[in-house]
Amino acid sequence: MKIILHIIANSFAILAADYIVPGFSFNGSWKELLLAGIVLGIANSLIRPIITLLTFPLIFLTLGLFTIIINIAMLFLTARLVPAISISGFLAGIGALIIISLVNHLVLHFAKDPKKD
Repeated sequence: MKIILHIIANSFAILAADYIVPGFSFNGSWKELLLAGIVLGIANSLIRPIITLLTFPLIFLTLGLFTIIINIAMLFLTARLVPAISISGFLAGIGALIIISLVNHLVLHFAKDPKKD
């Protein structure tokens, strides 16, 4: 259930970034949107921890700011693997990253079970 919620949150966040961020666009069907949510989820859960571990010295030297670059790289990887997503530049990537992070956080926060807290 948690995985499905993350996929839906990622998909909704990508759609929100498409509407809000100029330079970030999603031109596809709902199936491609779910595929993008799955790809972003896999990139964030499997690839990002490995890259974070390998670049730990840079993360330490930049006081954590390098993690932003890693997150943008995961977004660009998703755009590379899902043809329906296009990012026109680095600033569009940063804007999309901010919107996707915010929407993901809000969706997952409001969807959690209050009985488990």
